Amino acid sequence: MTTPWGEVELTRFPEDSRDRLRAWDASDAYLLRHLAEEKVPLTGTVVVVGDRWGALVTALAGHRPTQITDSFLGQEATRANLARAGVEPGAVRLLTTQDSPPERVDVLLVRVPKSLALLEDQLLRLAPAVHADTVVIGTGMVKEIHTSTLRLFERILGPTRTSLARQKARLIFCTPDPALERPANPWPYSYALPDGVGAVSGRTVVNHAGVFCAERLDVGTRFFLRHLPGPGAGRVVDLGCGNGVVGTAVALADPAAEVLFVDESYQAVASAEATYKANGVPGHAEFRVGDGLAGVAPGSVDLVLNNPPFHSHQATTDAVAWRMFTGALRSLRPGGELWVIGNRHLGYHVKLRRLFGNSELVASDPKFVVLRAVRRG
Repeated sequence: MTTPWGEVELTRFPEDSRDRLRAWDASDAYLLRHLAEEKVPLTGTVVVVGDRWGALVTALAGHRPTQITDSFLGQEATRANLARAGVEPGAVRLLTTQDSPPERVDVLLVRVPKSLALLEDQLLRLAPAVHADTVVIGTGMVKEIHTSTLRLFERILGPTRTSLARQKARLIFCTPDPALERPANPWPYSYALPDGVGAVSGRTVVNHAGVFCAERLDVGTRFFLRHLPGPGAGRVVDLGCGNGVVGTAVALADPAAEVLFVDESYQAVASAEATYKANGVPGHAEFRVGDGLAGVAPGSVDLVLNNPPFHSHQATTDAVAWRMFTGALRSLRPGGELWVIGNRHLGYHVKLRRLFGNSELVASDPKFVVLRAVRRG
């Protein structure tokens, strides 16, 4: 990517030479050009929120920014991109959405996330650190910035306007108003599950902002909960756990199970742990933020439960599902099983047969399928 501070070589994480998706887009470039052309003073504490693969903080490393991200993969990409650019260790402070934000923010740069709830939570958490002279600039592709996005900036920080669009990207300019009476932060949000969803019927779910379907039980998970395997699995992984409702259902139905909750989202793993603890579940559980099953020993798992995402930010891709399936094959013991819920049209049975040599249809409705694949040796 060419920036006003020179060219930087950027990759996503994990690196894959076959991946055609870039580690930056026009909204990153637009923001960096604006900062240079308008000579925006990048002094004091510079905070970059939602930098997807580290493009912004890598370009701005000379100003010693702080990055705040919800993505383990994004943070690992940032580390790799900073090292590739020769940035000295510690020049960029890397925080997650679960860490305490800086106490003072002089420049706030926001890459608008896909989740409006995550943006709301981030702005509310940062608002006490913003002062009247803080420079606040958001950026995103035109299709990502809506009237509701602008209203959120205005309701939490102050008067807001947008730039003209360039290369289908747009900037957001916000003038902080310290006298503004801000709303209370509604996150995390809890609700009781409906009846008819197995062991977790009527139980509590806790959701941090940005977790998939944080305000209600999505129809896919509802269907999966009705068709989970019975007790006796042993070591179970809720892979891409989200709010942890699937793994919690397994633990409630089988107190002898050892459940590992894994997700690349810090918000999701925090939600899963909160959901598990809110229901007083007996037995042993582990909560891990990471790249799928990368940190799990080969042949150490009896059952993997998975509802794989088929989007990476705004891009539709099966790369994440493929990595999850291959990770499950490596981690399962012989005879171990992978159970997958997915939209019928995604054709996961083809991928499972290619990897495992088998795929069985457990349940289906007009929209979803539950598939079972067994590691044969």
